Amino acid sequence: MFFQHVYDKSLAQASYFIGCQQAGVAMVIDPKRDVDTYIEIAQENNLKITHVAETHIHADFLSGSRELAKLTGAKLYLSDEGGSDWQYQFPHIGLKDGDIIMLGNLKVEVIHTPGHTPESISLLLTDLPASDKPVMLFTGDFVFVGDIGRPDLLEKAAGMKGTQDIGASQMFKSIRKFTLLPDYIQVWPGHGAGSACGKALGAVPASTVGYEKIRNWALQYNDDEKGFVKYLLEDQPEPPRYFAMMKKLNKVDRPLLIEVPKLKKLSVHELKDAINKGIKVIDTRSKVDFANGFIPGTINIQGNNSFATWMGWFISYEESFILIAEEPTLEDLTRKLMRIGMDNIIGYIPDVLEWQKSGEKLERSEIVSLNEFKNIIKTNHSQIVDLRGAAEYKTGHITGTDNVFIGTLEQNLDKIKKDQQVVIHCQSGDRATIGYSILAKHGFKEIKNYSGGISEWVAEGNPIVTEVSS
Repeated sequence: MFFQHVYDKSLAQASYFIGCQQAGVAMVIDPKRDVDTYIEIAQENNLKITHVAETHIHADFLSGSRELAKLTGAKLYLSDEGGSDWQYQFPHIGLKDGDIIMLGNLKVEVIHTPGHTPESISLLLTDLPASDKPVMLFTGDFVFVGDIGRPDLLEKAAGMKGTQDIGASQMFKSIRKFTLLPDYIQVWPGHGAGSACGKALGAVPASTVGYEKIRNWALQYNDDEKGFVKYLLEDQPEPPRYFAMMKKLNKVDRPLLIEVPKLKKLSVHELKDAINKGIKVIDTRSKVDFANGFIPGTINIQGNNSFATWMGWFISYEESFILIAEEPTLEDLTRKLMRIGMDNIIGYIPDVLEWQKSGEKLERSEIVSLNEFKNIIKTNHSQIVDLRGAAEYKTGHITGTDNVFIGTLEQNLDKIKKDQQVVIHCQSGDRATIGYSILAKHGFKEIKNYSGGISEWVAEGNPIVTEVSS
């Protein structure tokens, strides 16, 4: 048997390449959209991709299943569980609980595991030449290392009222099914730490059924469904705005993108024209470089592992945009955007130097140190805004601060005061830099950024207050 774990750090998303070397065939489970990765793996190992499978209709990334099937001729194996509202709307081979897929000498059994979504399935793999006992369980967003999939995304991200309680109850029953599996089976989940598909995902890539029975909080409730549901639903992180669109695009027939696009380099004239038309410009440079000089009206979303997630919060799928990005970073950034279906990139400029050379000025961010921040607090004449998520804020925040989550800042500008100084902060500065650029874009003048954030505040021994969930 051939096996390779493919991990996208930018979305904390895992996909899997499994193959029968004797038969020369392979299956890819939950592929990302830039599918050249899997084609290269197949070529390097003399395998032909004949099967592509998904564990459920994904919300956090745009699946590459159809792109991969088109390029390789593989057949699509997708869930037909969950009822009429949860059927894929394009041709595929439908899977039901108990179905068997043969991949050469490998046997893949379908287990319906609803909860995260109604159609969710897990895939149980047996390497028949080695043993008649199953060896791996690909759980998708059902069971993670140390956590389980959240059932509230359909309601919070897609606006499907009443689904979270039903999903939580389904998840409780699915977990009971999981506990009946042998302890030795390896658990390979669809996400790791950093994903918004759960609240306490582990950092290691895999686990076992037995280990999860010991350490996973969800497997400790036994017959206490009410307590299980309460803990599962409380303090989940805010689902990114783009999740609702992902649910739609992964379900319907859509245009395919089978190669990584090459971006157009824009002139300063083209950039100015775009800005005058109201087109958003995303500066992907580091927060330090941005603070030292940025083009007025641009938004700083650093090109790091969180780039795609924050782009999904602030750019809609209907609008085009421009990147400020150094040329060596373009392919990586384009791939990250592909993975959430953001294809409307007009082009890029490599830096802000040409803007300056054309006679235009740059603005600078006003950063304050810890001591300056303390002095500002003492004056009691400034609004202090914590841009972290609600659950983070409850866990510990500075007394007297307001909480406005960065992802919804543009929808809550009325909560930011324009008639006095405003100091913003987050955990360690990245989100505060986004916030500074957004407030500056919307005409706020008296803004300061305490970039050290809660991390520095706590590390230096300063007090925080907590809010305990009832």
